[in-house]
Amino acid sequence: MLESPFLLSGRNTIIHKVRKYDLLIINGVEHPALLVTHTGVSEYSDAIPQTKREAKMQGMILIDISSVEVFGDEKILLFIQTINAKEYKIDYSKVNSPLFIKMHPASIL
Repeated sequence: MLESPFLLSGRNTIIHKVRKYDLLIINGVEHPALLVTHTGVSEYSDAIPQTKREAKMQGMILIDISSVEVFGDEKILLFIQTINAKEYKIDYSKVNSPLFIKMHPASIL
């Protein structure tokens, strides 16, 4: 059995833990997709792979946070910790503003 490249923590936190794969996070149809790399989080603007296999072939793990295997519903607030130990706060109520993806103050040293 293969180890998952991410961990779920609490009700709204994803921890990226395998540098080999980037995480492509989907939160429902109307919210923009996010790409989590070992250095940070950004909005994903390319075409979203149709299957998990297709995503894996592109070096990504497709995560639909509204699926039962992950959180089970869409989230308005999401925290993502990258491999470089920085935590990002994703506020889907602030899409298209500078506050949409913001480094969480607790991770700034």
